[in-house]
Amino acid sequence: MSLDIDGRPLTPALRRELRHELDALRGNWFWFVILGVLLVVLGTVALGSLVIASLAAAVAIGLLLLIGGVGEAAGAFWCRGWSGIFLHLLSGVLSIVVGLIFLRAPVGALAALTLLAACFLMVSGIFKIVAALSYRFAAWGWSLVGGVVDVILGVLIWYEWPASALWVIGLFVGINLLFRGFNWIALGIALRSMPRLGLP
Repeated sequence: MSLDIDGRPLTPALRRELRHELDALRGNWFWFVILGVLLVVLGTVALGSLVIASLAAAVAIGLLLLIGGVGEAAGAFWCRGWSGIFLHLLSGVLSIVVGLIFLRAPVGALAALTLLAACFLMVSGIFKIVAALSYRFAAWGWSLVGGVVDVILGVLIWYEWPASALWVIGLFVGINLLFRGFNWIALGIALRSMPRLGLP
């Protein structure tokens, strides 16, 4: 008897469920492609106007922090009997404060985010290099090259800081949107061309 992904026997009920899910996805392949195209367009626009994309990202992060902080602070009052209510409330208040700072001074927030991104790239790159040279695991060369690239990018961003704050985050957002868009397009095309399973 054939096995599915979880290692369970592919019973008739599971066959019907699998066929139903695949048919539902296949029926919506066009919308996956449309979503991908929209993301590619947004990514292209972001790459064409990096400053605006960077500021929009800072404002979006500020809004998310503000909304999350309000929700967390409000949730703390619903758990008054909980011993960790103070930390829960403090976390919510800090999120609100940081969110307001992002919204009030998005350029300063971008500078901080860019510096944080540069530090993250340098530190993660160093860890990748050390791990690749120390353990020599399978395909360790790619990890080594990736670590070197991360370190170089981090140093370049840090060297150009604070001027790099006006384009780095927008560049990351644009590239991310492009790749996500192409992934959705590829998924939609793959679903369209997928043959129907002859499952009972």
